[in-house]
Amino acid sequence: MPKHCLSLICSPEIVEKLLDALLTAVPDQVFTSTPTFSHGTPHGRLSGAEQVMGRGAAVQIQLILDQEQLSSTLEMVRLRFKGTGLCFWASELSVEGVVE
Repeated sequence: MPKHCLSLICSPEIVEKLLDALLTAVPDQVFTSTPTFSHGTPHGRLSGAEQVMGRGAAVQIQLILDQEQLSSTLEMVRLRFKGTGLCFWASELSVEGVVE
């Protein structure tokens, strides 16, 4: 069964709640979170300074999931984070591993 890399882009205001939800939903998965900037964010979600700069502060979270985990995680995100502007995409992995 192929695995997927799920990328979530969220505002710093909801990141702790999202991380807690992910730790509960997929407790056995290692994932990363990285401060980043989002571009193309609707202006209603940007501060005045962010509108001038054309970018907003954000956090990117990436998880490696199988198809079942991907479906259940996206369902949870859609239910618990409705209206937050959280963006996501998923890509099928061609390879993964751990160097030991």
